[in-house]
Amino acid sequence: MTYSAFDHPILSGLLGDPEIASFFSAEADLKAMLAFEASLAIVQARHGFIPVDAAERIAAFCATFWPDVNSLKQAIAWDGVLIPELVRQMRHAIGGDAAAYLHFGATSQDVIDTSLMLRLKAVCGIARTRLSLIIDVMTSLESQHGTAELTGYTRMQAAIPIRVADRIRAWREPLERHHARLAALDETAFAVQFGGAAGTLEKFSDKGRVLRAALAAELGLTDRPQWQNRRDGLAEIAGLFSLISGSLGKFGQDVALMAEIGDEIALSGGGGSSAMPHKQNPVAAEVLVSLARFNAVQLSGMHQALVHEQERSGAAWTLEWLILPQMAGALAASLKLGQTLVGNITRLGKTDGNAALLPDNP
Repeated sequence: MTYSAFDHPILSGLLGDPEIASFFSAEADLKAMLAFEASLAIVQARHGFIPVDAAERIAAFCATFWPDVNSLKQAIAWDGVLIPELVRQMRHAIGGDAAAYLHFGATSQDVIDTSLMLRLKAVCGIARTRLSLIIDVMTSLESQHGTAELTGYTRMQAAIPIRVADRIRAWREPLERHHARLAALDETAFAVQFGGAAGTLEKFSDKGRVLRAALAAELGLTDRPQWQNRRDGLAEIAGLFSLISGSLGKFGQDVALMAEIGDEIALSGGGGSSAMPHKQNPVAAEVLVSLARFNAVQLSGMHQALVHEQERSGAAWTLEWLILPQMAGALAASLKLGQTLVGNITRLGKTDGNAALLPDNP
């Protein structure tokens, strides 16, 4: 078993998601870092901080350059971050006067955090699309089966009859709220990080804020005062990851319990048993519960990472590197399995035709 089930050569068949995983690859990270350096040079030239010809040289260079990744791996063991070695390689390869203007006024955290924001924005866009698909199928299931009867359960004991629509709404409505939360995040949460050595933009005097806003616009990110030691924005994103996987976990838990009862749901798909060939295990439903619990646990670590001492923390920052990609992996798996599970439902409700006895429930 590898350190992560999300990229395990076998377990990833259940828990992996290549589309979202690609945004956490070294290649995606480095490309986003190079985009930061190119955009920084462009806006600095536009505002008179570096020569235009130097910015053009840097931007063109960043479009084709690829670093020696093995040297980055060796250097990070010494520096704790890869940017000093990356910038060294880039300046050596650029050569000439332009090399001195690369990375001007920026620091390692500016590059690394902005790369993360560029990639998280893309991940959350994919999450919105997938949530929409799940919501649409749930809406269709309500239209098809909503008037059928189910047994309502309170505290896991049989209570009174309810309609299928009642339970579907309990699944769908939180997902609709999460979809709206993702849309709101897209407007405000994905902010450029640009603060320089100690977060004061000291190289740019009174033009620092203007330059930061221009850099945000160039990269398609939100402008926000430098946040290198104010990590509530990342905790908010992680919290939404946990909310989404938690709500999908509730859906999975309900489906697993309904499958146990047997006469209230019909599922297509896999779930075979090696010992009991007659069984069809609700695998996707069960794993949704596991992923919900996993992200709930990881979220506490992201809240621990809010404690950034003084102007920059190495310890809390590294903790984020360990946790947030795993949470994104769990989110991706939840959304993928949620789509699978909702698509595998072929019938909801009892088959005895008693739905007409139930009153409408607005």
